[in-house]
Amino acid sequence: MPAHLPLLAAQPADAIVAWRRSAPVTRQDFLNQVRQLAARLPEVPEVVNLCQDRYGFSVSFLACVARGIRSLLPHSLAPESLAGVWSQAPQAPALWDTPPADLSHCPASVIAIHALLDLPALPLPDEEVMVPAEQVVARVFTSGSTGHPQSHDKQWGHLAASVQAASSRLWQQAGGPCSVIGTVSFRHMYGLESTVLLPLRGAGVLTDELPFFPADIAAALTRAPGRRLLVTTPFHLRKLLEAEQPAPQVDLLLSATAPLGRALAERAEAQLHAPLLEIYGATEMGQVATRRTTQGPRWQLLAGCELRQDERGGLTMHGTSQARPQPVHDVIEITGPDSFELIDRPGNLVNIVGKRTSLTYLNQLLNSLPGVQDGVFCLPPGRESNDDARLAAFVVAPELQAADVLNALRAHLDPVFLPRPLVLLDHLPHDVNGKITSAVVQTLVAQHLGGA
Repeated sequence: MPAHLPLLAAQPADAIVAWRRSAPVTRQDFLNQVRQLAARLPEVPEVVNLCQDRYGFSVSFLACVARGIRSLLPHSLAPESLAGVWSQAPQAPALWDTPPADLSHCPASVIAIHALLDLPALPLPDEEVMVPAEQVVARVFTSGSTGHPQSHDKQWGHLAASVQAASSRLWQQAGGPCSVIGTVSFRHMYGLESTVLLPLRGAGVLTDELPFFPADIAAALTRAPGRRLLVTTPFHLRKLLEAEQPAPQVDLLLSATAPLGRALAERAEAQLHAPLLEIYGATEMGQVATRRTTQGPRWQLLAGCELRQDERGGLTMHGTSQARPQPVHDVIEITGPDSFELIDRPGNLVNIVGKRTSLTYLNQLLNSLPGVQDGVFCLPPGRESNDDARLAAFVVAPELQAADVLNALRAHLDPVFLPRPLVLLDHLPHDVNGKITSAVVQTLVAQHLGGA
């Protein structure tokens, strides 16, 4: 790996690298804006980046990289999430383009960049900004979907290597570099790599919109120029397909943050007329493998990644995208020198009166039932070791009764896996990446099952 790496992919100065407010931004103007903002940043070791616009986030993130300032990236702008970040770095100033709704956890020091982003890009000497490969540029926090959020530092060289490997795989599938439209948070590792660094470091085109509702996703796709890559999640994808919203040509679909069922993948490819790839990774290791879900369960490692078995029988991921080998916590079966099959996360494997299944499988089945709009199985705390352990489920199905859902499940499941109880709700809370976090499930259990 080179000792220093540039901020952006090598392209002509007049190449379009981003779209902001439906207007194109050239590589030269984008880079000049980054350099102008970098010159105005204070002398601080780190900032908490709270930008809510992908363009503003990208410019400010790279400006911090250029100045040697580490960006702390909270998973969400919820007060609890922000408080957790500032508990680790109480002196870090907040950097934003739009003030968050709740400022109670923000420090007195604030860097507001919205006015700076609207200044015209000044003509500057045509010089590359070179960044040390070993520079720590980000501290990324896990979503908390399986427990308390954890933080992981990321070096510029490893992020660049990860994006290079991913762009080679994705652009080959799409037929070339794409405009990237994302429904996921750019502060999450998946969104940072796939909606910010992939277009900017992979010679694609960054877009500033963060659509959520099906009509907004279709509109954002319509406005995007050239080839189009939609970076999304199973939750957002399912809502888009259910809405049957007319959409323009999509050249590639990319999904992550939760396992994607084959039936949903087949429906997505049929309705949107584009191949769909899932990407496998974790906050601590980044993106390391892809698979085309409609063609089978096998994952193909990205270039530079390698799975190894240690002396205790555990698996570790090695690669140019990681500072050090990372333990793999999922249950995985190695199927070749650069391929594997994902069985499940250990916490998703359940044993009910001697019979085993997976919460992932149960959730995919539940969400595939006609009339079910959303749903999640769980094994409430305290039931894991009981001989009479039973699963529970929370379901959104406005036109159905609980008995209807149970009867539909009964056609596919051993009776021991039927949820007792099955609770019908008006909606299920998802985070910005379409996940139902561990904390949300615990709250639902406490509210509807008396905590056990």
